[in-house]
Amino acid sequence: MGEKRKKILIAIVSAACIAVSLSVLLWYSFNNQNGYALLSALIIALFIIPFFISLEAGKPAARDIVPIAVLSAAGVAGRVLFAALPSVKPTTAIVIISGMVFGPQAGFLTGAVSAFVSNFFFGQGIWTPWQMLAWGLCGFLAGLLAKTRFMRSRYGPAVFGFAASLMFGVIMNCWHIIGFVNPITLGAVAATFAASIYFDAVHAFSTAFMMLVMGASWTKKLSRVKLKYGIMEARGNH
Repeated sequence: MGEKRKKILIAIVSAACIAVSLSVLLWYSFNNQNGYALLSALIIALFIIPFFISLEAGKPAARDIVPIAVLSAAGVAGRVLFAALPSVKPTTAIVIISGMVFGPQAGFLTGAVSAFVSNFFFGQGIWTPWQMLAWGLCGFLAGLLAKTRFMRSRYGPAVFGFAASLMFGVIMNCWHIIGFVNPITLGAVAATFAASIYFDAVHAFSTAFMMLVMGASWTKKLSRVKLKYGIMEARGNH
């Protein structure tokens, strides 16, 4: 199967997963009043599957897997080491850097794997797919924007890190609402987001600070490694 046909197939599978999952969620929401948490976890898992399928379809060389494995391990270590400060998540900065250097697919996989593996320390549950999606999107969007003038500016990555951390908070607030709020009302939603403002702000500011402190140096060093060993080049860094 040619490279173009593989991309088309992956796109079709991704679109099908999203369409089916959204349809099921809408149908269930109109016909049931509880059980959203488990269903949402299954749906989010459908969102994540295409990224792993695309990695497998690309038949990556060992050198392409190593950065994802190493940066995922760093993301796990960062989360574990800062467990006493749960709102400070070095994982977010590491995932963003992964996406900026190695591309959106690598960024997403680094985020998803970091969340999944670190939860062996913090506890697995139906919230895990939501965390995998949240961190995965941080890396994915960083990869998509990596070559823009904004991300190449001095403060761009830090601003992106701030915004990505807030996005992470919004996604996890959605999980909390779906998993624990019953009935779901506008007031309950507003209260949930209001209660998380402090924690989301700490996450956002700490990520921005880490991007300012280590973002440029890590990006430069990892870019040299990528260039030296031709990492991700065979698959066009997609």
